[in-house]
Amino acid sequence: MDFSLIFESFPVYLEGLWTTTWLVALSLFIGIFVAVPMAIARNSKNYLLMGPAWAFIYFFRGTPLLVQLYLIYYGMDQFFPVKDTLWENAWFCALVAFVLNTSAYTSEIVRGAINGLPKGEVEAAKAYGMSTFMTYRRIILPSALRRALPAYSNEVIFMLHGSAVAGIVTILDLTGAARLVNSRYYAPFESFLTAGLFYMGLTFIILWIFKHAEKRFLAYMRPLGSQ
Repeated sequence: MDFSLIFESFPVYLEGLWTTTWLVALSLFIGIFVAVPMAIARNSKNYLLMGPAWAFIYFFRGTPLLVQLYLIYYGMDQFFPVKDTLWENAWFCALVAFVLNTSAYTSEIVRGAINGLPKGEVEAAKAYGMSTFMTYRRIILPSALRRALPAYSNEVIFMLHGSAVAGIVTILDLTGAARLVNSRYYAPFESFLTAGLFYMGLTFIILWIFKHAEKRFLAYMRPLGSQ
C-alpha cells in the first residue's frame, strides 16, 4: 500500500468532500419542505390528496436511487429539450433525484410520527377550539418532528451514503474523487479506503449533531430522574 499518492491527491478529495457536503445538505433541506406536506396529504382521507401522495412515495421508495438518477439525467430530454437549461447540468439532475428520493422516505417518517402522537394532544387542541391548520402548526407538527428525529437521523446517513451514485454522472463527489485518483494511479484500495474514511467522518459528525438535537428537543419525553 502506498498512501503517499493520497497526500498528493488530497485537494481532489477536499473538492469531492465539499461537493458531497453541499449536495446532500441542500437535498435534505429542500426535501424536508416537500416531505411535510406530502406526509399530511398521505394521511388525508381525501383520495384526491392521498392518492398522488401514495403513488409518489411508493415509486420513489420502491425504485433504486441509481435508477431514478439515470431516468432524470438521461431521460428528461425525452419530454422537453434540456439544452441550455439547468437540466443540462449533472449536479442539478443529481439534486432533483436526491430531493425526490429523500422526500419520499422522510414523508413516511413524518407520517409515522404524526400517527404515533398521543391522542390526548390532538384532543386537547380541539377542546381549545383550534382549527385544523392551527392544530397542525402548533401541536401536531412540532411534536411529530421532534419524535421523528431518531428515525430521520438514519435517513440523513442513508442519503449521505446514497449520494455516492452522483459520481456516476460525472460529478466529482467523494466517490468520484476516488475514481479519479484510482484512474491516475491504479490504486483502488488506497483510493476508495480514503473516500470511505471521509464518509465515516461525515457520518460521525451527523450522529453527533443528532445526538445533541435529540438531547435538547426530546428532553421532555425522558423520565424526570434521567434529565
